[in-house]
Amino acid sequence: MSDFKNQVRKITELVGGFPVSEYIPSLAWIDHIRGLNAKAEEVSKTFGDLMDKVVQEHLDSRDKQTMDLVDILLSFERQNKDGIEIRRSDIKFIILDLFLGGTATTHSLLEWTMTELIRHPECMKKLQDEIRGDTTKLNIYRSHEEVEDMKYLKAVIKEGLRLHPSLPLLVPRLLTEDVKLKGYDIAEGTQVIINAWAIQRDTVTWGMDAEEFRPERHLDSPLDFRGTNFEYIPFGSGRRICPGIGFAMALVEVTLANLVNRFNWRMDVRFSEDEYNLAEAPGIDVCRKFPLIVFPSTA
Repeated sequence: MSDFKNQVRKITELVGGFPVSEYIPSLAWIDHIRGLNAKAEEVSKTFGDLMDKVVQEHLDSRDKQTMDLVDILLSFERQNKDGIEIRRSDIKFIILDLFLGGTATTHSLLEWTMTELIRHPECMKKLQDEIRGDTTKLNIYRSHEEVEDMKYLKAVIKEGLRLHPSLPLLVPRLLTEDVKLKGYDIAEGTQVIINAWAIQRDTVTWGMDAEEFRPERHLDSPLDFRGTNFEYIPFGSGRRICPGIGFAMALVEVTLANLVNRFNWRMDVRFSEDEYNLAEAPGIDVCRKFPLIVFPSTA
């Protein structure tokens, strides 16, 4: 698992990096010296082997009674259902998308949210009161429906998404017509990148405390993260909005509820400084530069 996380981290660093050869082909040797080519080959082989293993495991157990997504994709490959042709390589890339899109970003959101809760013990206490008031510490939440009515839990996660969107720069858009924006003429065909990180920390929208972690701002707010409010777009908007919103939120809500319900958490005082806790790693996603290290207790 640790090696898998390291490889995911390498992919995000590669995608978010600056390959000189993409812009100046004659200087491709610089990428070689920087080790980008070797790192890309290593990651490609690691995930290629992993995808082969996943597919083979499903082929070896094709007689099982229940089917998951990989089984369904393999059935399309064998039967060419509904005129849809899916090749083995397509299946591997789809699985890879699920691995990358559903692991690194969700893990990053959980880690940042726990970081903010530990930095703000009054918020942690308020969240624990809400969750523990609904059950006992020994209870384990297993479904999204069990935490559906926990308003402060949702507010905490929304605030974590606001301050620490997993993808601060959204998927690029291509203008389909000429646009004039705040005195700038932007031509049709221009590639535009939206900075969600900056939008969600804008003091005009969020107030002078926009840099502060304050979940209460979401309790009575009509703003939603499903792309209809452009002041708050952690998952993007429009046709290229993240397709995994429902899955991500259900997973994070249930996981965070269990972590906060069953344990009290403390951080080693050596790692409690903001310059350590809030340092961000390079890459297309923004995760912590240093892993969050906390200690649970049942007291």
